[in-house]
Parts: sequence; structure tokens; C-alpha cells
Amino acid sequence: MSLENVLIDELRDLYSAENQLVKALPKMAKGTSSPELKELITDHLEQTRGQVDRLKQIFEQLGKRPSGELCKGMEGLVKEGQEQLESDEEGAAKDICIAGAALRVEHYEIAGYTAAIAIARALGKDEIVTLLEETLQEEEEAGQKVLEQTEPLLEEASSDGEEEEDDVESEDEETVAAAPAGRGAGAGKQPTKRASR
Repeated sequence: MSLENVLIDELRDLYSAENQLVKALPKMAKGTSSPELKELITDHLEQTRGQVDRLKQIFEQLGKRPSGELCKGMEGLVKEGQEQLESDEEGAAKDICIAGAALRVEHYEIAGYTAAIAIARALGKDEIVTLLEETLQEEEEAGQKVLEQTEPLLEEASSDGEEEEDDVESEDEETVAAAPAGRGAGAGKQPTKRASR
């Protein structure tokens, strides 16, 4: 297989990956409760559509069709993201799961575009390198934004977790206090059952 054919395979893989994301990102945006994360995902959806158009432009330059490959790596990442959406987590904890899935997607794309750029550069395809570098920069910036967005979500989820623990401990104490006093000798020596967590 020639190096140009390797590049075409890489580009078809990326084209498939981006098209899978165009379908998956609206579901991720809908599943998040954080307005900031929702906006970030929605903005990246528009960016992803532009990346698909950029890849079409590259295929026109190469005189090749963009379809023909199924990106199984992205298929797996999208499936993982769907599992996060269907998880029992709520609020900030669920948003962190979604942000984690989005970050894995960005790193996968960064790796794919980095490889395609190296191959295109080796082939002396400067125009294609420029187009791919534009997308790579967008992916790196998107990954950084997702990472920055997780910081307040982690703080929120951490404080939510502490509040839940306090609520459970408070309920346990109320249960012990409300238990009827026993009669006769030895009453009160029986161990109190704690509510299961």
C-alpha cells in the first residue's frame, strides 16, 4: 500500500469519526444539566460540521470519495458516551461523566489528525497539511475547554456528595433517637441497626 493510500484511509477514518460525532453531540448536549457544558458541546457541534466540510474539501483535492471507512474507534467512544448518558448519575456527577466522554473523543481526534498531518507533510501536500492543522488546533482548544469546564463541575459534585453523606448521617441519628425505649432489664443494650447506605 502506498503512503498516499495510507493517508486516504486515515482521512476516511476521520471523516467517519466526525460524522458519527455530528449525530452524537446533540444527544450529549441534551443529557447535560450544566448550561456551560451544554453550550460548549453545542458550539463544538457547529465546529465539527465545519471539520466535515474541510475533509470534503481535502477529498476533492485528492480526487477521491470520502466515504468507505467506518471508524470503529469513534464508534466505541460514542457507545461509551451513550452509556454515560444512560447512567443513574445525576447533576454535576453525570455532567462529569459526559465531560470525560467528550475529553476521550477529543484526544482520539487529536491523535488521528496528528497522524494524518505527518503523512500529508511527508507527501508534500502543503494545502492539505494547512487544512488539517486548522482542525487539529480546534480539537486541541475544544479539549482544553472541556478540561477547564470539569473543574467547577468537580467542585459541585464533591459538595453534592458531602451533602448527601450529611443527609444520610442525619437520617441515621433521627432513626436512633426515634427508636422506642425498651422495657425491663437490659433494654437499651441492644445494638441499634444503622440504615444501609
